[in-house]
This record gives sequence, C-alpha cells and structure tokens, in this order.
Amino acid sequence: MSDNLPACPQCGGEYTYEMDALMVCPECGHEWAPADAGAAAAGGGERVVKDSVGNVLNDGDTVTVVKALKVKGSASGIKAGTKVRNIRLVDGVDGHDIDCRIEGFGAMQLKSSVVKKA
Repeated sequence: MSDNLPACPQCGGEYTYEMDALMVCPECGHEWAPADAGAAAAGGGERVVKDSVGNVLNDGDTVTVVKALKVKGSASGIKAGTKVRNIRLVDGVDGHDIDCRIEGFGAMQLKSSVVKKA
C-alpha cells in the first residue's frame, strides 16, 4: 500500500486502494473519484446544482419548466413554461434535487435538468 493515498471520506479508513479511475475503501465498500474528494475538501463540500442550460441555481430562485411533465394522479401534467417560484435545493432521490410548490399541484420535487433559471 502506498502512503500517499487519501483516507476514505465516508468512514475514514486508511486502507484505500486505486481501481481504474476510482478509489475504493475495503472497510466500508465506498467508491469515489479522487478529484471529487479533493474538490469537496477544498470547497467545503458545497454542492453546485445547474439547470438545463448550465446556469447555477440557488435557494429562492425562480425557474421555468422547459418540457411538459406527467404527474401521477393528475389528468393534466405540468405544462412547459410554468414558472416555479422560491425553489429549495435538496439532496433528493433519483436526481430530484429541487423542492418546490407548484400552483395547482402542491409540493413536489423536480429534476434540475427540466428547468431553466428565469
């Protein structure tokens, strides 16, 4: 084992090893890219969320839905061009990283890839 390999960011284990482009921790099984760990340490772990055209999103922004979305339990979905105000960025499930309230539908989560900053 080489002494210059970083410790596991998840469990702090020191017995990490390289496998192709990833680092692997044999103690907890966590895999990560070395560039990700360096960026998280340097940037304080701040997550950057971008919209469908590459604009950086922040809490409280207003966004516009860029494509029609189907909503379970609703006869009509969310139309393209619908404005969503006061978004919150969250660590959601399946890429749903925006928490918001849409008029006529209520609270829901959206993917940042289907919105554009207004």
